[in-house]
Amino acid sequence: MFTGLVQEIGTLTGIRRAGSVTRLTVRAPRSASALGPGDSLAVNGICLTATAIRGDTIALDAVEETRRVSTLGFWRSGRRVHLEPALRAGDAMGGHLVLGHVDAVGVLRRSVRLGANLMLTFDAPAMLTPWLLPKGSIAVDGVSLTLDAGPFGEGFTISLIPHTLGSTLFETVQPGHRVNLEADILAKGAAARSAALTAIETPVGSSSLSIETIRARGFRRAGRRH
Repeated sequence: MFTGLVQEIGTLTGIRRAGSVTRLTVRAPRSASALGPGDSLAVNGICLTATAIRGDTIALDAVEETRRVSTLGFWRSGRRVHLEPALRAGDAMGGHLVLGHVDAVGVLRRSVRLGANLMLTFDAPAMLTPWLLPKGSIAVDGVSLTLDAGPFGEGFTISLIPHTLGSTLFETVQPGHRVNLEADILAKGAAARSAALTAIETPVGSSSLSIETIRARGFRRAGRRH
């Protein structure tokens, strides 16, 4: 579990495939000093397991599914990445709950400077739309950000303040840049609940409840009391 607050900018020093596993090494002095083998580290929003720590370098493994749903397949040695160790009991919850499980890949469509702030608009797959809420949260490359007011038919827009720009890599991204997206787990839960309730509906062709509909939903007439 993570908060979406970047703790360090690391540098990818190696990446190679070994069968169905992608093995990475990341130079990150601050994170390396706090991690041990088996600990979790979010790398651009992807929850990965540290397999070894060697000085200021962390070795991590990623499975094929992670490569399929994320930007991992486009990474090359020398790439800079957002890093966040897993949340510990008692840590401040400053962002939002981030699992490190990427839902989809988005693409930067437009970057607009607004004084000291930066407004970024991303194209996103339609499957994310039910999980995007006005002023809700989304993790973009592992960073907890606030969505604009929508509509979210073809993507979404976020605004970045100077503090966020200073602690992330968004200042350097250009249109066409791919990012990892993870929708808010609370929004996903609400959408799933709404879909389940919608599925319990009146049979086709019926404009109102009938005794058959009531019985089909599990209700039975109580026995007469004497």
